[in-house]
Amino acid sequence: MPTPPRSPRPRPRPAGRARPAQPGVRAAGNERSAQPARKARKAPAARTARTARARRRNGRPRWGMRVATTLSVLVLGAGGIGHAIVTSLDTGIGRVDPFKDMKNRPDGGHGMNILLVGTDGRDKITKEERQKYRLGGAPCRCTDTIMLVHVSEDRERASIVSLPRDSYAELPAHTDATSGDKHGPHPVKLNAAYSEGGPHLTVRTVESMTGVKINHYLEVDFTSFMKTVDSLGGVEICTAKPLKDSHTGLDLDAGTHKLDGGQALQYVRSRYLDGSSDLGRMQRQQRFMAALINQATSSGVLLNPVKFRGVTSTMLDSVRADKGFGTEEMLALGKAMRDFTPASSEFTSVPVAGRGFPVKGIGSTLKWDPVKSRKLFRALREDKPLTPSAPGGGRGPQGPKQPPASAVEVSPQQIRVQVYNATRQDGLGQRVDGALRGTGFNTTRAPLNHTGPEVSRTQVLFDPRWDRSAKSLATALPGCELRPVPRQGATLKVMAGTDYKTVRPVRAEDVHQGEFGAVTGDQVVCP
Repeated sequence: MPTPPRSPRPRPRPAGRARPAQPGVRAAGNERSAQPARKARKAPAARTARTARARRRNGRPRWGMRVATTLSVLVLGAGGIGHAIVTSLDTGIGRVDPFKDMKNRPDGGHGMNILLVGTDGRDKITKEERQKYRLGGAPCRCTDTIMLVHVSEDRERASIVSLPRDSYAELPAHTDATSGDKHGPHPVKLNAAYSEGGPHLTVRTVESMTGVKINHYLEVDFTSFMKTVDSLGGVEICTAKPLKDSHTGLDLDAGTHKLDGGQALQYVRSRYLDGSSDLGRMQRQQRFMAALINQATSSGVLLNPVKFRGVTSTMLDSVRADKGFGTEEMLALGKAMRDFTPASSEFTSVPVAGRGFPVKGIGSTLKWDPVKSRKLFRALREDKPLTPSAPGGGRGPQGPKQPPASAVEVSPQQIRVQVYNATRQDGLGQRVDGALRGTGFNTTRAPLNHTGPEVSRTQVLFDPRWDRSAKSLATALPGCELRPVPRQGATLKVMAGTDYKTVRPVRAEDVHQGEFGAVTGDQVVCP
């Protein structure tokens, strides 16, 4: 059961019992003697407040790495569980030193930055799982996923930026981690940095490309990913269209699905569902991260010591992190996670210039847009939100509950709509235009009156070339009739009839907004 709130007054404790750990305060016991602990309890309130403010200014994390997918979502929920349990978890995490002897690093900026990498390690996956989830190929010992997670200085926002694994990169001079050969600077795809130099070269390369200083490193492989999802009882995702990929074996109908660990791995690895390839895959990874956060924070796992221990003990042997990610960080970070929601996070990908940049001996790469990418990483360094409205941590008063939005294939923001009042009701056109605009459609804001006979059933008139947009618009108008009109053009027309009652909220999987095309987590989880 979750630890109940403590009384404002200290209660007498039997001799030898440790005082419960608090964020920012070391637990008594092996780390400190009992006497200093008693002095800390008698510290004046003003000094305690000054200490807390100083620690916040120094960037001591309160919840930062909780959004760093799979492991981090779970491990950092240990705030209310107890020092002994967290210490045992700490010893189970594999350690790496990605920052050893690094020089000429970027300035720290504001907030905290975590480099999250997913590797293609599959050594502990069973033969049956390899066959079922199409994991039979030899691993490339490279990064399958690379994400830069920025935690705001006020600890109220997390910005997750996907770095395409096929990004054009120039590796600095280094010694190959496998062969021991020395290499000068040379071009590669970004995921090859891990193959040639492991976590250390990966961090160096990302810092050089982004100008963002990395504070922590977290590495998750296929095994830990699958175990984490299964331990949570599966994760729910929604799709507006069928998803089928013969390479991974993914086969989902349109709708809502509860994915187990193997299915989730298929979902985030699929690259051949459509022409979007790796860029589409990154969007699915972002949607899955938001859903994973939603599941972990809403299921009670993070507040229940028994559930928490059961989940974490199954997958920690497949995770590696830098030495700075330890017991004290887990306790402090997990304490604040109890109020975390998907709306506290925002997701985007590095803007790229065009679809492909061929490099001799390497193949087709993705080159970052020089202007937009610099502006994106400057926003991270300056601790600015990437979405039009900065996400909060869900700590303030909530507005009225909105009806769930229906999933559509095309974002309403991309659909131009002209509304007509096809009835004798005064003001109906304005009402329909406003309602469609309220759920995101790009209306003309100037409804017109239909000159023909009154229409009893609302109609959507569309050029057949924009049939996907028409289906998305029709979802927002329950009971309407779809009427194809060849050569009408890109603007869809709505004939509001006497049967009109309301506009149903809709949203798309690809609803990217604002200057950086970012979305908040609550925009991409299932309604």
